Amino acid sequence: MPDIPALKYDDNGLIPAIVQDDADGAVLMLAYMNEESVRQTIEKGLVTFWSRSRQEYWTKGETSGNVLHLKSIRKDCDVDALLVRAEPAGPSCHTGERSCFYRDLHDD
Repeated sequence: MPDIPALKYDDNGLIPAIVQDDADGAVLMLAYMNEESVRQTIEKGLVTFWSRSRQEYWTKGETSGNVLHLKSIRKDCDVDALLVRAEPAGPSCHTGERSCFYRDLHDD
C-alpha cells in the first residue's frame, strides 16, 4: 500500500484536486479527493475522486471510458490542494467538452 504524505483535508476529509492534461497543461476539471481516493489513484494509476453528491468513490471514466491515466500528483505550498497531471482518454467534462472550464463567466 502506498505511503500517502500528510495533507491538509477540510472538515469533511476532502482536498480539492485540479486536473491538468499532462501533454499541454490545459486545466480539465476540479473535483475532490480524500485520503483513500488519493491512495486508489496511486495504486490503480487511474484518477479516482470522492463524489460529494453520491457519497462514494468515483473513478473518472468508469462508465464512459474517458478515464484519466495518472502521470503525477503535486501538492501546493499550503498542502491543502492537489494538482493531478493526467493523460485523458477522451473528454473530461460530462457534457462532452474537453474541459469543464469551457464557458466564460458571463456566458448564459
